[in-house]
Amino acid sequence: MAAPLIAPSILSADFARLGEEVRAITIAGADWIHIDVMDGHFVPNLTIGPSVVKALRPHSAKPFDVHLMVSPVDVYLEAFAAAGADIITVHPEAGPHVHRTVQAIRALGKKAGIALNPGTPAKTLDYLIDEIDLVLVMSVNPGFGGQSFITNQLRKIEAVRKMIEKSGRAIHLEVDGGIDAVTARLCTDAGADALVAGTASFKGGPEQYAANIAALKGTV
Repeated sequence: MAAPLIAPSILSADFARLGEEVRAITIAGADWIHIDVMDGHFVPNLTIGPSVVKALRPHSAKPFDVHLMVSPVDVYLEAFAAAGADIITVHPEAGPHVHRTVQAIRALGKKAGIALNPGTPAKTLDYLIDEIDLVLVMSVNPGFGGQSFITNQLRKIEAVRKMIEKSGRAIHLEVDGGIDAVTARLCTDAGADALVAGTASFKGGPEQYAANIAALKGTV
């Protein structure tokens, strides 16, 4: 299997110099820039809004992989699309009509993703798989970085990979939570082709970013 795409989560970056961090992680080999948006309501943390995404957009040409952990989510789609998001991922639980939400994302010209919390079953995708571009399996409960990997999510990754293959569509399978050089291999072996990594990407400062990404890709 090809090396996975690495999407460093800026949640673990130095927020006092966020633009510089995004430039540095881009130069170091990041494939996507993962942006976690939390509202303190849907998840127990509060992060950033569209204005920060817009401010970061000039600092990297890499796809902005925006994960909206907010509810209600529909009212924010247009703002994040306009701010520069390339992929917008939402949770089925974040609005009353997730299929309509996916349609709205694609109508904005963006790629649509569905995030599955640890307790959300793969079968939630049954009537969405033909409309989406990405599935994000959460291997921790969303809200905070630095959590430990929940190993039973490997079975879900395997199940989602089978669903994607059956669909015949080019859908990315991304995993977020507790990703390091060891769990990265477990996820790719289970079928993931994209990995979100915060702590593992940004540890050690800018001079270590390239080595961190290479370790996650398994190329060192």
